[in-house]
Amino acid sequence: MGIPTVAVYSDLDRDALHVRLADEAYALGGKTAAESYIDSEKLLDVIKRSGAEAVHPGYGFFSENSDFAREITEMGVKFIGPLPEAIDIMGDKISAREAAERVGVEGVPGDNNFLSDPSEVVKFGNEHGYPVAIKAAYGGGGRGMKIVDSAEEAPHQLESAQREALNYFGRDECYVERYLTNPRHVEVQLISDQHGHSVYLGTRDCSAQRRHQKLIEEAPAPGIPEDILTAMGEAAVKVAVGCNYESAGTVEFLYEDGAFFYLEMNTRLQVEHPVTELITGVDLVELQLRVAAGEELPFGQDDVVITGHAIECRINAEDPAGGAFLPSPGKITKIHAPSGFGTRWDGGYESGDEVSQYYDNLIGKLCVWGRNRDVAIARMIRALEEMEVEGVATVIPADLAILRHPDFAAVDHSTKWVENTLDLSSTAGAAPVATDDSEEAEPKVKREMDVEVNGKKFSVSLFVPESQLAAGNSAAPRPKAKRKGHGTTIAGGSGHVIVPMQGTILKVAVEVGDTVSAGDTVVVLEAMKMENNVPADIDGTVKEVKAETGQSVSAGEVVLVIEAAE
Repeated sequence: MGIPTVAVYSDLDRDALHVRLADEAYALGGKTAAESYIDSEKLLDVIKRSGAEAVHPGYGFFSENSDFAREITEMGVKFIGPLPEAIDIMGDKISAREAAERVGVEGVPGDNNFLSDPSEVVKFGNEHGYPVAIKAAYGGGGRGMKIVDSAEEAPHQLESAQREALNYFGRDECYVERYLTNPRHVEVQLISDQHGHSVYLGTRDCSAQRRHQKLIEEAPAPGIPEDILTAMGEAAVKVAVGCNYESAGTVEFLYEDGAFFYLEMNTRLQVEHPVTELITGVDLVELQLRVAAGEELPFGQDDVVITGHAIECRINAEDPAGGAFLPSPGKITKIHAPSGFGTRWDGGYESGDEVSQYYDNLIGKLCVWGRNRDVAIARMIRALEEMEVEGVATVIPADLAILRHPDFAAVDHSTKWVENTLDLSSTAGAAPVATDDSEEAEPKVKREMDVEVNGKKFSVSLFVPESQLAAGNSAAPRPKAKRKGHGTTIAGGSGHVIVPMQGTILKVAVEVGDTVSAGDTVVVLEAMKMENNVPADIDGTVKEVKAETGQSVSAGEVVLVIEAAE
C-alpha cells in the first residue's frame, strides 16, 4: 500500500526480522516485555519522535489495552483497532459477557465478579460442579487460564492464574466460569467499519490445543450444520454492533452437543487470520488499514463467498516429547519453509535468528489451502514433512501426529483431545543440529562514540564484534560460550532437581528441611511466557535450595537438592 513503517525493538530484538523489514526502527531498551514492549512511556516517545500517524498493535502486548489506545488517540494518532470504549467492554471478559447477554447472545455459565479469594472459586465449583475455569479478565490466548478440578486446587490455581495474567497483560483480575468437558472451539472472524457496517467472514475451528493454546486452526469449522454456523455468524455481528465496534475482531464460541455458547471477543487481529484470508480472498490487514483511514467496507454480507478449506499450523519452539511441550529457546541455525500451490508461510524468524526465553515462542505460521478438507490435510502433511528447522525443537512432530489421526480426520476431537487422547509418548521435537563453536555468532559489545555528520557532532551507540575491538581496549574479548543442549530432562532419581529449559524462577515452593514426594512441584519456572512446574524426582527432604524468585537459569541447571528418604 506504499505506507512507510516504523518498528520498535528491545535489546534482544535489535537484529530481529521485523526490524530488518521496517523502513525505520527505534530502540526501546530492556529485555523483558515489561522493560520494553509494554512500557507505554517508551512507546509514546517513539510515536512522537517518528511522527507516526497510526499504530498497529499486532496480536498481543497492547493490542487489547484501552489505556494505550486512548493515550495515542488523544495525541491525534490513529489506533488501528476498535475504539477504546469497545476495548473496555470486550477487553474485560466480565463486561463482555454482560454486553453479549444484552443483545441476546448467551455465554458459558459463570460468575461476573472478580475473584478476591479462593473460597469464591470453591463456592462456584460446589454449585456448578467441577472442573471450573479461572480466567484472566483482561487476557486471551490461554494465558492466565487455569483449570480447577477440586476445592483443594483452588488456592494454588488462583495464585498461578493471577501471576500469569499480571506478567503477560499487566493486570491480574480473574473470574470463574463453568468448564465444558468436551467442547469444540469455534470462532467467527468479523470486520466492521466506522459507518455502522459489520460483516462476518466465515468461521474457524481451533480445537487442537495444548495448555488452552492453539496448535492447529482450520477454516471453515468442519462438521457443524450450516444453520448453526450461520447463527454463530449472526450472533457475532450482534455482539460487534452492540459495542459500536470497528476494525477486525473475533468472537469465540464453545460448541458442544449441537449448542453453542459465547466465550469472549478478541478485539484484535488473530494469529490464525490467514486461514480466513485463504478461504475468502480478503486481506484482513489491508482492510484494517482502510477502515482505520475512514473508508467504508467494499462489500456486504451477501458478497462473502467461502471457497475450499484452509489449515494453519503454528510452528512453535517447543519440544512435544511425551506431550510436555517444553519451551525450546535458542538460535535457529537453519530454517527452510515449504512452498508450492496452496502453501503459505508467515514467518517471524530466519536462519541465524534467536528465539528468546522472554517472548512468545511462535516461529511462524504454516498455512495451506485445498479444494476440500481432505486435500488441505494431505497438503499440510506434505508441507510439514518438507519444513526444516534446526537449532531448536519444534511442535512439527505433534502437528503431524494430529493431522494423521483418524479422530482429527473424522472431526471427532475437542479442546481436551490433544492432552487427553493423543498419544505423544514416542514423539519428540526435531533434535537441534549441533554446531561447531566457529559457527557461533560473535558477541557484540556496546560502545559509545562521537561522530561528525556535515560538520555537526553526534553521540552514537555502536554494537561492535569483539574481534574488532582495538588492542588494549578495557573490554577484552571473552571466549565464546559453548552451546547448551536442548530438551534436557529432570535427572530421574538423583535428588538433584534440574530445570529442563532456560527461563526465570517465578516461585520456589519449598524450603530447606521440607519433606517432598516425587512429583511434587518444588519450583515454578517461566519460559516464553508459560509457567512450567518443575517436580521433585525422588521422595525425601530438601537439603539445599540453589535458586530464588526472579533468578534466570539455564537448561540443565540444578536448582534444588533432595536427600533421599530412608
